[in-house]
Amino acid sequence: MNATMDDTIDVSIEDARNLLIDLVSIPSPSGEERAAAERLVEFFSANGREAWIDEVGNVRAPADDAVLLTSHVDTVPGEIPVEVRSADEDDVETKVAEKEGEDVLWGRGSVDATGPLAAMAVAAVRAGVSFVGVVGEETNSRGARHLVVDRDQPDAVVNGEPSGTTGITLGYRGFLAGTYVATSESGHTSRPEPNAIQHATEWWTAVENAFDSDEYQPVFERVTAKPVGIDGGISEDGLSVEATLKVQLRVPPSLDVDIVRETAEAELEIGTVSWAEPIPPVMESPRTEVARAFRAAIRKGGGEPRLLRKTGTSDMNLYAGAWDCPMVTYGPGNSDLDHAPDERLSLDEFDESVAVLERVATALRGGDD
Repeated sequence: MNATMDDTIDVSIEDARNLLIDLVSIPSPSGEERAAAERLVEFFSANGREAWIDEVGNVRAPADDAVLLTSHVDTVPGEIPVEVRSADEDDVETKVAEKEGEDVLWGRGSVDATGPLAAMAVAAVRAGVSFVGVVGEETNSRGARHLVVDRDQPDAVVNGEPSGTTGITLGYRGFLAGTYVATSESGHTSRPEPNAIQHATEWWTAVENAFDSDEYQPVFERVTAKPVGIDGGISEDGLSVEATLKVQLRVPPSLDVDIVRETAEAELEIGTVSWAEPIPPVMESPRTEVARAFRAAIRKGGGEPRLLRKTGTSDMNLYAGAWDCPMVTYGPGNSDLDHAPDERLSLDEFDESVAVLERVATALRGGDD
């Protein structure tokens, strides 16, 4: 959907901050995003924009598709009292604030990713561009998976995750989750034959060894293999030993997810492993129109752009796999505070990120930046 430049609407700093604080104050763990989604729809409607909640829970606010601003509505679980405090020395040391005395918002999601979400909603209204708040990013990315098959490809995408006001994220590792299951006959523990629990641990040790890398190799360029859950023991009927092992592998852009999966399966001698739908890695060029717009917008605000590669995974991986258009990830906040018990965001940083996003969106629409 294209629009004219006169469809832009000014949103005050006060209204922008109120949206952020409201959204952080509304608990929105994955699967419970409805109340936060309704607050977003209310914000767009109050500013003359059409918006609705789609069948999977995403907030859709279409406008000019010169760029789609999108971030996730959900957070990880955890209650952090929501309050605005003056920044102290620790905030400055951890790069939450530039100086003591700044207003800092504490609360779950302030960094990951309600801060970026609110910043994008405000910038989308100010610049007259498309916006989507997606659900389920912290679990199965159901919102992003639905979006890429349910809407046309935009001209560009800016995905919302914390990078700081000067950080431009171009790359993420891919993600592969699996569940190993094995069963063995029960027997006295004095017997030397390995049981199902040992088979599970032996397989995973072999997988870790298969992806062992030079300690000096950057983490972004390695496969990281992590067990994330294990359950096992004697079956209810007492006739067997059962083991279930849940695992995750992060895949660098230099490798294909299928190759990583095949390597893990090659170490499998006993038991079976099933895999969830993978998320491919992504590495965008720093020379795209979107990346250039961000560098210009950050410099205009007095900052020095930083190009980032992150060792985790985001919805940008899915967008890059489905849409052939330039994209980056950007948003306020120190990513070291993702999911942390002291998650907090400088309101000055939030304000500046809104300004950067507005400049980028305006430039991509062909207006003055």
